[in-house]
Amino acid sequence: MDMNVVKVGMREFRSRLPQYLLASSPVAITRHGETIGFYIPSHHTHPQQADLDALKQATIQLETLLVSHGVTEEQLFSEFRALRKGKKH
Repeated sequence: MDMNVVKVGMREFRSRLPQYLLASSPVAITRHGETIGFYIPSHHTHPQQADLDALKQATIQLETLLVSHGVTEEQLFSEFRALRKGKKH
């Protein structure tokens, strides 16, 4: 883990918050040149892993929705193939 502390002004910290939330290094937040606080990440999830986890959750939700509407995988794939060919049911 990189332990270099990055110093940023309060406005910059607010405007670039998403970037700093994904950082692995502590951030010293300054106001008028004086450090007023620190943001210290407790953990750092690799963005690709977060994307994969979100995709898995979306897949579970899609499966639940399909089952609740009685749609089978074959019906879904058949409709998908037809739409890709430009045909409509």
